[in-house]
Amino acid sequence: MSYTIRKALPAEADIIHHIGNAAYYATYSDILSREQIVFMLNRSYTPDAIRDTMSGGQDFYLLWEGEEAVGFIAIQVKDKCLLRIEKLYLLASCQGKGYGAALIQFAAEEARKRRVDTLELNVNRGNKAYYFYLKQGFEVVQEIDIPYFGFILDDYVMQKKV
Repeated sequence: MSYTIRKALPAEADIIHHIGNAAYYATYSDILSREQIVFMLNRSYTPDAIRDTMSGGQDFYLLWEGEEAVGFIAIQVKDKCLLRIEKLYLLASCQGKGYGAALIQFAAEEARKRRVDTLELNVNRGNKAYYFYLKQGFEVVQEIDIPYFGFILDDYVMQKKV
């Protein structure tokens, strides 16, 4: 497993857009309606939306396998005690290589650097990544239904001490 993780630049929003779109369809096609997938991608994963999110305080990091970006994570400190993993996606062809665990470990290291002791994320209750997060030591702290522009985001809120 040869990879590097480095902070993404606003100029790399197109790369995040590509990975996000590919991963979103692979992840959510069996869970969400096509209408909701298209809405979510247009709302959060266009290059402009990604750059806006970056300027709004989320730090994006790309995971590179050689010369190819194959995944990303977006993190943000909330309430001075939580580091939120706002986004974590890998290309389907790179799942099962340990890259997801590497991104979680990276987030834990960032939390410690920022003197934060808890990682938090939301995961759709139908997303099989839920089981991955359990294996990474996350626990469900809340089950939540979030109204979102005419859709309902049915999530688990999960946390892990670092």
